[in-house]
Amino acid sequence: MNVNPRRLVGIGAERVSHVSNTEFPGHYPDEDHSWNLESFKKLRTSQYAPTDSPNAEVPTIAIDQVYIFDNTSVIHDEVLAHRIGLVPLNVDPRTMDGWEGEGDTPTDRNTLEFRVNVQCSFNPEYNTTDKRGKASIAGSANQNLSDEKLYSNYLFSSKHFEWNPAGEQLDKIKPVVLTPPDPLYPTYNDLKLPPLGALNPDIVLAKLRPGQAVEMVLHARKGVGKDHAKWSPVATASYRLHPNIVITKPIRMERAEDFKACFADGVVVVNKKKGTVSISPTHMRNDTVSREVLRDPEFRDSVELSRIRDHFIFEVESESAYRPEELLVEAIAVMRDKIARMREAAVALLGSEQTDEREDGDVLMQDAV
Repeated sequence: MNVNPRRLVGIGAERVSHVSNTEFPGHYPDEDHSWNLESFKKLRTSQYAPTDSPNAEVPTIAIDQVYIFDNTSVIHDEVLAHRIGLVPLNVDPRTMDGWEGEGDTPTDRNTLEFRVNVQCSFNPEYNTTDKRGKASIAGSANQNLSDEKLYSNYLFSSKHFEWNPAGEQLDKIKPVVLTPPDPLYPTYNDLKLPPLGALNPDIVLAKLRPGQAVEMVLHARKGVGKDHAKWSPVATASYRLHPNIVITKPIRMERAEDFKACFADGVVVVNKKKGTVSISPTHMRNDTVSREVLRDPEFRDSVELSRIRDHFIFEVESESAYRPEELLVEAIAVMRDKIARMREAAVALLGSEQTDEREDGDVLMQDAV
């Protein structure tokens, strides 16, 4: 992997060097580094990997209203409602209309209704009932049994969301197609689709005991993450610079495995037949540049570590119904829509004959879109 040394950030045992970019006008004699669109297109390329692209304005579907009729669990109503709202749903947002505002009316185009009715009771197989009708655990041997055997519906989880379709929703609203099928869903219908509901059916929302119950109606709507985190299509996001590893001196085969252990899996390739040790250009990006190789006196002068200053690797955890390749396209579409609206506003500002100017010199964009 041949990289221009000007693009590299040096990594030493205890310090980093060449952090700032030096390719700007006037730094190098007889070199023109002024910004140029065509040069930018040639130098800046992107490669898509199966990761997600975060965007606070990519819409998703989340539970927004919780109507509680019965909640005798130990979790307070408002806390339980908040937990329910954060459960990701496997509903394709492109099949639903957006929610215009507080005064908007719920319809089959903008609102999904889920019902919850969970009641915990004793499992009759391991419990007995006395003359007064009171249940108790039968026998001392059953005292050590798990809750799953002693009780029925002892967990209120996201699998208890039962969709109540209205109007044209059976034909219009579609769940996410899992390709390949997700092992979280043990059963499928003929279309190989998961049931409309939670993206993960095993999210525990509350623990129940006999006599406790939860009954509620849930309304899910379309929204964006900038309004509330429950509509965010992604979770945590981070980025790092692409590592660059160069072997400057041959590595002895006697210590090839020790050298390989200093890096992430797949970074170092040991060919015992040819007696060579090399760096894999494909797996180099997996290394975390731990500098462990620089701790060894023999390897310290045999390798150079650096990072590519303008090559970013983003890692984002998905928490929505979008597949990675779909989410990237949706994020780009949102950005392009913003650019289009800014362009329309600029054109309206420049082309308007009624544009006024205040005393302080500021332009009134009353005709801008």
